[in-house]
Amino acid sequence: MRPTRLLAAAVLAATSLYAVPAAAAPADDAPWSVEPADNAFGPDRQNYTYTVAPGDTVDDGLLVVNRGTTPLELAVYAADGFTTDSGQLDLRRKDAKATSVGAWVHPGLASLRILPGKSASVPFKVTVPADAAPGDHIGGIVTSVEQTDPASKQPVERRMGVRIKLRVGGELKPQLTVSDVHVHPSLVGGDATVTYTVHNTGNATVSARQKASLAGPFGQLRAESGEVADSPSLLPGDSWKASVPVRDVAAVVPLSAEVTVVPLLTDAAGSTAPLAAVSGEAHGRLLPLIVLVVLLVLVGGAVVVRRRGRREIVGG
Repeated sequence: MRPTRLLAAAVLAATSLYAVPAAAAPADDAPWSVEPADNAFGPDRQNYTYTVAPGDTVDDGLLVVNRGTTPLELAVYAADGFTTDSGQLDLRRKDAKATSVGAWVHPGLASLRILPGKSASVPFKVTVPADAAPGDHIGGIVTSVEQTDPASKQPVERRMGVRIKLRVGGELKPQLTVSDVHVHPSLVGGDATVTYTVHNTGNATVSARQKASLAGPFGQLRAESGEVADSPSLLPGDSWKASVPVRDVAAVVPLSAEVTVVPLLTDAAGSTAPLAAVSGEAHGRLLPLIVLVVLLVLVGGAVVVRRRGRREIVGG
């Protein structure tokens, strides 16, 4: 399991281990586990989700269990969330400056020591600033220990955390935009890849249902992409680079590409609803590399033959 995978798993669920920055033991080797404490918010929660207003405070707790055979000393801190290039939700490292949830969540303990087979509860308080912007704010509460990796001999921070999602009251503005649309033909023609970037320019966490098409002049000879997986959930301010294959594309000039994305918004109850679609376009030509090389060879050959013909006429 790669470290980035471990990082994402620890944010999304409290039962996975992740490490920074490099090597990590498999999740099954995690010597401890974390989960939201059972309290007035309910039992068996997977993460923390709050709907709040600017100026609100929330008191909650984190349960930490030492499943190993030796005493465990852990650091405790809060961190902001972000989306990785692979589309996974992650948490900033301890030394990163927090500006959102990481700055609003205050653990009651900076560190704790747990004996084997024992558990400890870490209370924390969420203090929402009076000027907090409306919309979604993502972060988490983290427990960590620094160890030396046996293979590289480098220090490795092993972390376990639980995601915290805050939706601050006010006008919710889910919005996506599409930019940097480009067409990339295959080497032998017939197929192409459309690349583009989706930007979350709103204040809500959304994913995107996406499709792409290529067409000749006046929309003729249109080729549609097949079924495309939805994008990962994008936090406000995040961007996602997408690549969509399109089959059986006519080699015509000019060629236009159109990308359509439908924002998908999940409400507090967990229901997902599609919003108005947005699109992006690009214009170009579909000349595969082999075709281009052949054309250049033919043009070059014609020039050489013509020059030779002129020299023969002059010599004669």
